[in-house]
Amino acid sequence: MKLSMSLMYNGNPREAADQVGQLERAGLDTIWVAEAYGFDSPTLMGYLAAKTETIEIGSAILNVYSRTPGALLQTAAGLDNVSGGRAILGLGASGPQVIEGFHGVPYSKPLARTREVVDLIRRGLQREPLTSDGIFKLPLSKEDGAVTGLGKPLKILTHPERSSIPVYIAALGEKSVQQTAEYADGWIPHLFHPERADRVWGSALTAGNADRQEGLAPLEIVAGGMLAIGEGPETKALLDHARPLFALYVGGMGAKGKNFYNDVAVAYGYEAAAEEIQDLYLSGKKKEAEALIPTEWLEAANLVGPASYVAERIEAFRAAGVTNLQVMPADNDPAGQVAQIAQVKELLG
Repeated sequence: MKLSMSLMYNGNPREAADQVGQLERAGLDTIWVAEAYGFDSPTLMGYLAAKTETIEIGSAILNVYSRTPGALLQTAAGLDNVSGGRAILGLGASGPQVIEGFHGVPYSKPLARTREVVDLIRRGLQREPLTSDGIFKLPLSKEDGAVTGLGKPLKILTHPERSSIPVYIAALGEKSVQQTAEYADGWIPHLFHPERADRVWGSALTAGNADRQEGLAPLEIVAGGMLAIGEGPETKALLDHARPLFALYVGGMGAKGKNFYNDVAVAYGYEAAAEEIQDLYLSGKKKEAEALIPTEWLEAANLVGPASYVAERIEAFRAAGVTNLQVMPADNDPAGQVAQIAQVKELLG
């Protein structure tokens, strides 16, 4: 099992990026750079490539709407070159709140668009001309809205470092997870509950793997949570620090009926709590919403407690199929984060 974490920054990403070299030496295998509607991910990933030597650098995630397939191809090829072949392209559909609210692009056909973008990127890395018979075909109908088609077929001008770059997909819905298991190199679920994941995604993963594209290695799965290894009630209390994150996603990432994370909470069996959390969060009562996040979920989805307990949680993630354990050290001190990464790396064996 590999060990990874997201680049955590508050205001100045350069300071966080400068610490990644220390985390790399402590045994971190992969660093993920989020984008959402903050700093763009490719700029920070390129900066990390210059600051590191061996660590994998992945986007988690770049959405498939605000950049064309050609632009995503260029980004993947460029990052892979400057990193010497250490790039992972994490993609996802995101959601209407970001795509329409921040980027001003219609959120339409997420499954078809994601599949087609991945296909175009993979063929582009092989230096094939970018052609499409799907969403990006020409001529476009009026119903296609702001989608831009592909005109005269062109292939990427430069020669990529690798002719194939791992493509990971962030997915939560049943159909999305199924097609991820069918054609992606990896899957990035969020707010992952190891003991309840199979009831939510087991059938989708089985169906997708049954149709898995020839030549692909087994599906990698990236999941994890907050990391805090220590004895005593003060360590256990750190779990409460995860409540705002869970409440934000379950309660605030989309309107009623359009929040994928709320749907996952319901599928986990937290239906009553999920509805109340969303009602409170959308009405501005965030602290009350945070208090209703089930403690059982927080304990299962994070790695907080004595080393023996954290080791048990690692095995639970491993049993659920996770191949890359993504952790978020609760310690704000850079030296403490490095120490935590080194310690959990030992627990991974």
